[in-house]
Amino acid sequence: MKTGFQFFEDFLSLVFPRTCCLCKASLFEFEDQLCKSCISKLPVTNYHLRPQNNDLVIKITGLTKPGSVISFLRFTKKGDSQHLLHLLKYKNKPEIGVELGRIYGNLLKTNGFAEKWDQITPVPLHPLKLKRRGYNQSEQFAKGLAEALGIPVIHSLQRVLFTETQTKKTRMQRLENVAEVFAIQESLHVRDKTVLLVDDVMTTGATLTTCANVLFHHDAKTVDMAVIAAGKN
Repeated sequence: MKTGFQFFEDFLSLVFPRTCCLCKASLFEFEDQLCKSCISKLPVTNYHLRPQNNDLVIKITGLTKPGSVISFLRFTKKGDSQHLLHLLKYKNKPEIGVELGRIYGNLLKTNGFAEKWDQITPVPLHPLKLKRRGYNQSEQFAKGLAEALGIPVIHSLQRVLFTETQTKKTRMQRLENVAEVFAIQESLHVRDKTVLLVDDVMTTGATLTTCANVLFHHDAKTVDMAVIAAGKN
């Protein structure tokens, strides 16, 4: 027999049906944010199959110590990856980041990454931007990865300076814009830790590179990088 709460859930599902973020089809109980059909069509990069030998690694070579650099999706303008990122960042949909993290985390787990890292560290937002948005989209992605991989999320980094948006900046301008922006949280230590640094998107790699160098400066053993989507800029 259904409880009062279950009847209330049924009522809510009628008034506010759960639908796929991409195709708007109704979701089954076992689906969250995305239907199985849309998940199967996502532009997965498969960089996890060559984590130290891909164009993202080449992009950051010479700027930091390149370890594994992976992206779940290939970013394409007006494509599914851009649509999902837009919902995550600008439409108050933090749960999309968590679900994408779960999906990618399970993919990484089946490919032997479950015990590769000691901690997952999201790229932080400045407190003003965090207050404005209400959540850190990179942290949401990290939560999903952590759930799937069984690795803790540790907020090792803090953003100490507010910077302008990076969207229309060149590669060199992006590097200059994030210089001295990040620092280690005073009470946390990364010495000898293997860290998975995560962000929502990678274009030039300026933000991730700067964060990685801060972690290395505080004696992190390795710093690998993972993002939801990566572009070609």
